[in-house]
Amino acid sequence: MAVIKAAICDALLTFMWVFCASTLGALTSVIASAIGVQGTVTLFITTVLVFVLVFIFGIIGESLGGASFNPTAIASFYAAGVGNDSLISMAVRFPAQAAGAVGGALAIAEVMPIQYKHMLGGPSLKVDLHTGAIAEGVLTFTITFAVLIIILRGPSSALLKMWLLAMSTVTLIVAGSSYTGPSMNPANAFGWAYVNNRHDTWEQFYVYWICPFVGAILAAWVFRALFPPPVKQKKA
Repeated sequence: MAVIKAAICDALLTFMWVFCASTLGALTSVIASAIGVQGTVTLFITTVLVFVLVFIFGIIGESLGGASFNPTAIASFYAAGVGNDSLISMAVRFPAQAAGAVGGALAIAEVMPIQYKHMLGGPSLKVDLHTGAIAEGVLTFTITFAVLIIILRGPSSALLKMWLLAMSTVTLIVAGSSYTGPSMNPANAFGWAYVNNRHDTWEQFYVYWICPFVGAILAAWVFRALFPPPVKQKKA
C-alpha cells in the first residue's frame, strides 16, 4: 500500500513539475522584456526562477512523503545506499512518474498562450544518436553527482542548497542545449516525446532512458566510493 501511495504522489508531483518547468522559457522572456534586459542577464533570471521552483517543489515533495519527479534521482539515492526504495518500489514509481509527465506536458500544451507555444516541445536530439547518448549520460552523471554532494554533503542552509542546485541545473542545461535539449530526467523526456509521438522510438529509449540511468548510477557509485556510508555497529 505504501508503494502505491508513493507512486500516486510521484505522478502528481511529476505532473506539476513538467507543467511548471515548461513555463520557464516563457516566464524568462516576459520578465526580461519587462525590465529591458537581454543576453547573459536572462540566464540569471532563469536561475532565480529555477531556484524558486526547486525550493517550492522540495517543500511539496516532503509534504507528499518524499515524492520525486525524476526517476534517476530515486535510482541514484538507491545506488548510493541512502534511499528507502527497493527494486519493486522503483518498478512501480517510474511508470507513475512517466504518466504524470505525460499529463503535465498535455496540460501545459493546452493552456500555454499561443505566442509562447513555440517555446514548448521538450528535449530533442540535435546531434547523432551516439553523441547524444553520451552527452545525456555525462550530463546526468554530472547533475546527479552535484545533487548528491549538495544534498548529502553540502551546506546546512536549505536556501543555499536550493540555490546551488538551481545554478548547477541551469549550467548543465546551457551546456547540453546543442546536444540533447537536455533532459537529465527520463520522465520529463518521455512526457514530451509522447506529446510529439516519439515516445516509442529507439532514440527515446537509448538517449533519454538508458544513458541517464547509467550516468546517474555511476555517479552514485562514485559518490559512495568517495563518501562511504558509516558502518553500523552491531549491538552486543
